[in-house]
Amino acid sequence: MTPSAAPRNFRVGIAGCGAISRNHLEAFKSLDNVRIVGVCDVDEERARTTARAWDIPAAVTTVDELLDLDLDIISVCTPHPTHEAVVLKAAAAGVHVLCEKPIATRLEAAECMVAACEEAGVRFGALFQRRFWPAAQKIRTGIDDGTLGRPIMAQCSVMLHRAPDYYNRDAWRGTWENDGGGVLMSQAVHQIDLLQWYLGDVAEVFGRVNTYRHGEYIDVEDSATAVITFTSGAMATVEATTALTTNLGIQLRITGESGASASLTEFPEGSEGRLDLWATDGKIQEELVHPEGVEPNVDLSMINGQLIPFHTIQVRDFVEALESGQEPAITGRDALKSLRILLAVYESSRTGQPVRFAPVDGFAKSRVGIPTLVLAGVPAEAGV
Repeated sequence: MTPSAAPRNFRVGIAGCGAISRNHLEAFKSLDNVRIVGVCDVDEERARTTARAWDIPAAVTTVDELLDLDLDIISVCTPHPTHEAVVLKAAAAGVHVLCEKPIATRLEAAECMVAACEEAGVRFGALFQRRFWPAAQKIRTGIDDGTLGRPIMAQCSVMLHRAPDYYNRDAWRGTWENDGGGVLMSQAVHQIDLLQWYLGDVAEVFGRVNTYRHGEYIDVEDSATAVITFTSGAMATVEATTALTTNLGIQLRITGESGASASLTEFPEGSEGRLDLWATDGKIQEELVHPEGVEPNVDLSMINGQLIPFHTIQVRDFVEALESGQEPAITGRDALKSLRILLAVYESSRTGQPVRFAPVDGFAKSRVGIPTLVLAGVPAEAGV
């Protein structure tokens, strides 16, 4: 009998030792067939401190030095606009990539990253750990098995609190150049990912952005709204803000063609998503969205900390994909979709016009005759 091959051990490097790196360190450390061999940060002392704290052999200050450690996987935790350079270097070196969201701040950069990894034959995964919540998976199953059916409507509400020190703790936060955007790019991208995962390809985006509360210390948006039409004909609304003094958390409600609805809530922010509404067959299962006695304003470290179990599930999925030669559950090409949507909101807000991606098809074609709008007795075509 031929003995089975010994399991492969993967050498991992972490690029960037900021707040989110803890989630990657915890996730990779939990796997038996992974060894973190190095960390990298432009701040040498931060890199060294991280390496000591996590018993990691090497601490370096450049991505080139990190890749020289004979890596199998690089985990990208650097500021958003720097992702492109890290991923392109990794692809050229034949190293698999797991990248924090958003994978880039420009669509052209993201497309270049995806193409480089595909040409190099390396796997490119993107972190959207909220897809792995059991409640999020149940909605996906309800769509697929017909309980909800193909979605026709969705509402997404991202109502968050951020204090000035959130933006001031790192020089790159809150700037177009170094952050790439505000609440859409840094927070609501997760819910936009869930929307497109549930509702499919997008046909059109119409949106507005503004800065209501944090304008003294950021130049990106702290608030946004959007109407999204999908190629299936489904429609969704999005509202997102970091201007609240009391964090209300996040809700995503889906209504399917079966007539059933489900709502996914993340409150307090960072906690495991739960189904606060499951309405099928004329019956409603419901729980409080904002239970009494729950502290609404949660520190960033606690938000990230509560997401570690789901980072771990996704990291395990990525490593298992490498072992099996399959694609990971969420690829860089998947991440292009959410980036394209949020960038379309910015473009629509800039021009005042909808951004059209593709024709509407399926049941999405209009079946309703819309009457001429009349304002104060004047037909709309008169130009009021």
